[in-house]
Amino acid sequence: MQKQPIPRVVLAHQFLNAGALLVLLLTATAGNLLHAQEFKYSVKPPLYGQHWVAVAGKPLAASAGSRIFNEGGNAVDAACAMLAVSATMFDTLSWGGETQALIHDPRSGKVVAINALGAAPTGATPEAYRQLGMNHPPDTGPLAAITPGTPGGLLVMLAEYGTLSLEQTLAPAMEMAAGYPIERNKAETFQFYKDDILKWPHSVKVLLPHYDPRFPEGWAAPRPGELFRQPGLLNTLARLVEAERQALAAGKSRKEAIYAAYERFYRGDIAQEIADATQAAGGLITTEDLDKWQVYIEEPVMTTYKGIEVYKLNSWVQGPVMLQMLNMLETLDLRSMGYNSVEYIHTLYQVMNLAFADRDFYYGDPYYPPTEPIQGLLSKEYARERARLIDRTSNTPRVAPGDPYPFQGGRNPYSELLESWEPVIASESAVALASPLNSMDHDAGFLAGTTSIQAADKDGWVVSITPSGGWTPAFIAGDTGIGLSQRLQSFVMSPERNPFNVMEPGKRPRATLTPTLAMKDGKPFMAFGVQGGDTQEQNLVQFFLDVVEFGMDVQQAAEAANFNTWQAHSSFGEHDMQPGRLLLREDLPLTHKLRLSTMGYRVETESLTSGPITGIYFDQRNGTMVGGASNYGDDYGLAW
Repeated sequence: MQKQPIPRVVLAHQFLNAGALLVLLLTATAGNLLHAQEFKYSVKPPLYGQHWVAVAGKPLAASAGSRIFNEGGNAVDAACAMLAVSATMFDTLSWGGETQALIHDPRSGKVVAINALGAAPTGATPEAYRQLGMNHPPDTGPLAAITPGTPGGLLVMLAEYGTLSLEQTLAPAMEMAAGYPIERNKAETFQFYKDDILKWPHSVKVLLPHYDPRFPEGWAAPRPGELFRQPGLLNTLARLVEAERQALAAGKSRKEAIYAAYERFYRGDIAQEIADATQAAGGLITTEDLDKWQVYIEEPVMTTYKGIEVYKLNSWVQGPVMLQMLNMLETLDLRSMGYNSVEYIHTLYQVMNLAFADRDFYYGDPYYPPTEPIQGLLSKEYARERARLIDRTSNTPRVAPGDPYPFQGGRNPYSELLESWEPVIASESAVALASPLNSMDHDAGFLAGTTSIQAADKDGWVVSITPSGGWTPAFIAGDTGIGLSQRLQSFVMSPERNPFNVMEPGKRPRATLTPTLAMKDGKPFMAFGVQGGDTQEQNLVQFFLDVVEFGMDVQQAAEAANFNTWQAHSSFGEHDMQPGRLLLREDLPLTHKLRLSTMGYRVETESLTSGPITGIYFDQRNGTMVGGASNYGDDYGLAW
């Protein structure tokens, strides 16, 4: 699902006049004093827990986590159940999407990363898509699909770090697949994308059960509150449980039995059905693609910020962007600037642009050559060099990627591409209109939704997941009920744009999905994530700073006023950018907006800008946990 943008108010600098500015500046002090009191209380209360906390993008997902905790599961079991429910209810993802997670394992004291991002199928090359008349892949349908990752990610996490059976963990999702009362916004989303869904008969059967070709303009989706039934998906999940049961009956261990379900999905009858249905609809996924794909358990990347260890996934997603930003910000006195002051917003905006410029050129799948220069990108010395480029007085509209290679003792093999690099600027029409290949316009793509899951328990297990893919409108692969991911669109088609992220069969596209886990003094400090596309790292770094620098609690930080930059190439659609475009929350002082307008920003406002953030803070002093779920959307949490 894509978040439908709230209408924005645009503040163009040409409306500014000196007299108005003088009057407003005289009232700035009073306005700032009022603003400083804004976060004394939050709209929603923080969730205090001693035994466990479960926070998710939807109430039903949080409820599933609560149920698993009450049945004796640990945080990994609960997170897997929450993931399964989120995928079943099409909460901006479905079962054919991708899953990426960070897990704190209290047995070792280490943070591990789960890489369950799907890969490009056989035949997915730039040449093949250009022969179809495409300059980039479409953002919907079978030709946008990569191999499903969420089933594999869930099964591996559960097998390696959970305690319950697959049958216990999938029970809430299977009950929902049998039928659950659909929420109004989900029903309306299905209806909104009706014309796209009608392209794929099996998607129509699931998502538009009331479609009548005699009355094409009528209501086709399930009605709000109606039982939304997915018999094909229920059968697929039942087959996974059947594989587990058979393995247990044959004397296999719990772990081996869960991997028997993995085998059936990726190498058995389910894999065959997915491949057959996708190819019949013009897609490329083969049984060999599903067989070769695998989940990686990885060591995450990490940087320190004032003694706090911040862990992210590697360059196959945009996670290191936040670490690069923190490295640049660590040397600055952000507190003295003041929360959301003009100086703070301008400085952080420039830091974001520097980090995103590197992302847009250097990030890609580390399992495919060339090797990303992650050591140099995360170097503190490189960060200091990049930070020197910040103009303290105005926005720099053309921020180029840097050269991290000297900071890891190497030479840049793409120096010629770097010298000739130019940003791809979005046309004004691109902001409002979708291209023939895309169902989303520029803004919808930039803000494209996902969901987030955080779970923690008293024994020290902590999980942060940012799953996505297979959002509405999803191509559903035959009678499996599996909606396939649309993530192929995140590849680029030529090395000039990013030599590390050019489409190639078997390769993972550089995605936006980015859970976060922070440690302090060897113990969990915070786990957090957010929905969105290219805005994720922007909102997450502000959330982190709200807690660490400005003393907010986790709920206050989840609701706090963020800003967003569009001065980064979108990971969707045309992969273009809009320099100087700045989104602020509408209740920031008007003086801020006017001053920023004179600094080269095109200021827009919305009523809410926090992003749908979920998080858990660990009170090390009292040995308790505090959950937060923003008031931006349907984010919800439970604790005990």
